[in-house]
Amino acid sequence: MNLTKMHLPPPRPQQTHPSRRSLTATAAASLIAILALTGCGAGKAEKASQTAVKVNKEEITVHQINFVMQRQQGLKPEQAEAASKQILERLIDQELAVQKAAELKLDRDPAVVQQIENAKREILARAYVDRIGETVTKPSAAELSQYYNDKPALFKDRRIFSLQEISIEAKPEQAQQIRAKLQTSKSMAEFAEYLKANDFRFTGNQAVRAAEQLPMAGLEAIAAMKDGDSAVNQTPTGLNVLFLVSSRLQPVAEPQARQAIETFLSNQRKGELVQKDIKALRTAAQIQYVGKFKEGVAELAQAAAPAALPPPPANTGSLDASAISKGMGIKQ
Repeated sequence: MNLTKMHLPPPRPQQTHPSRRSLTATAAASLIAILALTGCGAGKAEKASQTAVKVNKEEITVHQINFVMQRQQGLKPEQAEAASKQILERLIDQELAVQKAAELKLDRDPAVVQQIENAKREILARAYVDRIGETVTKPSAAELSQYYNDKPALFKDRRIFSLQEISIEAKPEQAQQIRAKLQTSKSMAEFAEYLKANDFRFTGNQAVRAAEQLPMAGLEAIAAMKDGDSAVNQTPTGLNVLFLVSSRLQPVAEPQARQAIETFLSNQRKGELVQKDIKALRTAAQIQYVGKFKEGVAELAQAAAPAALPPPPANTGSLDASAISKGMGIKQ
């Protein structure tokens, strides 16, 4: 079994990024029309189309229902009426809880007030990020093609990997012994038996991962491996062994990949623009650290400043796996 030595992060699970606007315009329009029919007369039509229910002295409106519905993933137009009724019932329960909380003066509780303020700060920060993102220009066709050609492991030479991973607890002086045994083992099962026989503590798992589901930092290294190869990574507690059991080629053509690449590059630009703007704001602001925060914190805060803001909507560290494997109709 060939041994490839490299610093390689373990594979990560697929992440999904749910859409914030999964409800179609048809579904929203259908819902408004349905609720508008509850009006009794022309003079009351506008008011009836806005009020869905009264809970004691408070109203729940169509806008509140629509706000929740627009955040439901994968909701189809024909599901709008049933979904609206379910959402309305939840909003009624929520309104009753809110009214009772106000009666108990929980809105004046210091911990609750602090949570409300924190939520407000997060919403405003997100609005700021979204506003800056609106100024970002879309990547050109040439930039999309260049990214496609620069990442063959993601597209032209995309593979589906069957991987086995073992994390081993070992002392530094035992590492060479373990590496030597790995190199002579014919299979991961044989290597695992050796670890058991020599009382090494270890954990193992296996998974099937598409190229875009692997860490970008390690993708090229894994793509260079052949079936049967292994990679060893030193960890603070011992060694991490990644074994490529098998793989199969499943390329993605450029037309299929363009939307995913455009989304990725746009979000990457948004992140860079936000970081640049925050850096400028920090330079112009008067920031004074007090007490124990005076010593050595300013430099760390300067480096970590962008992380204090909500990240862009999509992951800027790698292409969206679902966009490649599902959104373009590719089966793994």
